[in-house]
Parts: sequence; C-alpha cells; structure tokens
Amino acid sequence: MRVAILDDYQQVSLASADWSPVRSLGTIDVFAQHIARTEALVSALEPYDVVVAMRERTYFDADRLGQLPRLRLLVTTGMGNASIDLSAAAARGVTVCGTGGIGSATAELTWGLILALLRHIPDEDRRLKVAGRAGGAALGVGGSWQQTVGVGLEGKRLGLVGLGNQGRRVARIGRAFGMQVAAWSQNLDAAVAAEEQVEAVSKEALFSSSDVVSVHYKLSSRSESIVGAAELALMKPSAYLVNTSRGPLVDSAALVAALRSGTIAGAALDVYDVEPLPLSSPLRSVPNVVLTPHLGYVTEETYRVFYGDAAEDIVAFSKGAPVRVLPAS
Repeated sequence: MRVAILDDYQQVSLASADWSPVRSLGTIDVFAQHIARTEALVSALEPYDVVVAMRERTYFDADRLGQLPRLRLLVTTGMGNASIDLSAAAARGVTVCGTGGIGSATAELTWGLILALLRHIPDEDRRLKVAGRAGGAALGVGGSWQQTVGVGLEGKRLGLVGLGNQGRRVARIGRAFGMQVAAWSQNLDAAVAAEEQVEAVSKEALFSSSDVVSVHYKLSSRSESIVGAAELALMKPSAYLVNTSRGPLVDSAALVAALRSGTIAGAALDVYDVEPLPLSSPLRSVPNVVLTPHLGYVTEETYRVFYGDAAEDIVAFSKGAPVRVLPAS
C-alpha cells in the first residue's frame, strides 16, 4: 500500500500522530507543496492507493478521480469536504472517510482577528519592530509609540451571519465581552437563538445595526456571495466584517471596493476564494484589513486529531472494516 499525504504546508503530519501501524502496511509520502494543476496532480498521485487530503485544499472531482485508477481510499480531515465529489468517488469504487476535529479552534481565531482588527494590533506590532530595526530613527510625533486609537467591544453590537456550532461559540464569547449579540440565517431557529441569548433579526437589520459582522455559514450554491455589495452598503461606516468560514460567502470584489471607499471601517479574513491567496490579490493591499492564511483549524490539538484519525481510517480500511465513511449524496 502506498499512501500520499497532501498539502502538509507546515510538514507536521508525521509528527502529529503515530503512523507506525500504517507504515507496517506500506510506504508514506508527504507532499508539502500544493499541486494546483490537474495534470501535475494526477501525475504525482497515480502510484498511490490511499490519499490523505487536508480539508478542501485540493479538489477531487469526477475528472481527477477518473484519472487515478489505483486510488482506493481517500481520507479527508473533518467529516465533510465540498471539494470531493462523493458520488463520483463511489461510482469509481473509492471509499471516502473523514476524521474528527476540534470545534473550538475557529471560534478562538475569530476573536483573535476581531481584537487584532479593532485594536490595530498588527499595525502597532509592526511599527514597534520597524522602529527598533531603524535604531530609534525619528518616525514623527511620538515615534513608534501609540499611533492608533482602538475601538472597545463592551456595549457594541455583534451580528452573526449563521448561528450553527461556530456561530454559537462566537456568540458566547461576545456576551462575555459585554456585547449585544444578534443573528440571521436563512433558516434560523428562533428557539436556538433564544437559548443562546441571541436576538434573531432580519438580514437587513443585522447588517445595518451591527458594529462587528462575523460570518459563520455553510458554503453552497445558495449561500455564495451571501455577503455582497448590497449587504456591505447597509453597514455603518464604523463597522467591521470578519470571515473565518469560507471565502466565497463574501463577494471579494465588493469587499475590496467597500474597503477602498471607506464604506466600512475594516475587515479581517482567514479564508479566500482561491487558496493560497494569490500574490496579485487586491486584498493584500487594501487599507484596514487583517489577513491570516486559513488558520482557523490550524492548532496542534486539531492536527493530532486529524492525522491520528486519518491513520486509523487507513488501518481500518486495510482490514476491510472502514470507519467514518462519508456516504455519497
């Protein structure tokens, strides 16, 4: 058995779990660099019986799966992956299995981004370090010291686009900061909102009244660009947008325009339409934006679960008793 582990950007997969049971079955190769082009991906993966995919970094559609005749097991970290065509996999006799995860990691990063954005932490950190490297050269009034004025959270209004698992976690932390919390989704359960002490509002009310809007929504054909130019236009000029869910939920062109025009005060993003984010992306140069490279789930604890379960999936499959199988839709 030959096993390929894809998109291990930090090269931590083998250290995050005990792979010895898998090594007893065959060999393991790790691909640290993302392979974007279909021809290159197929060429690289053609010899492998098993592929371990990291979240939705690499697409496995019907075309790609059809060019990998040796593939028998495809493991995805997490229990869902919109980048895998489960029906096509089933039609080609490829078993797809998932893994567990750590539910708190993305919500924690969301608050890291909110605080970084509203308190200008990246800018102030960079300014202090630049001044130090410059040997104390004059940098204007106050030098590198206290150049920005932050915004506090207590008493402000947090608007959540989606009140699922992540949205509820973010809501609880928002209440701990003393924020008023509201939520909207296309199928919002009013009972769940009441239980979480969250006000259920219309989409228009959420965007027009919130000081911070945070997106926690499942990506589908119905939800793509659910935050577009119309929604951004409703926001207060002093309001901020945060997205740690999926890039296409927010119309990136509309967001860039809103940031450049000052329609909103700023944005913090962990997810993008194309990942890794292209060097040419205008998001890299617009004002008042904090960017992170899809770190929501990237913690030591999460990786131990991801890769530990992936190893278990492979061993169970080899014994003819696969676990955590993702059924074809």
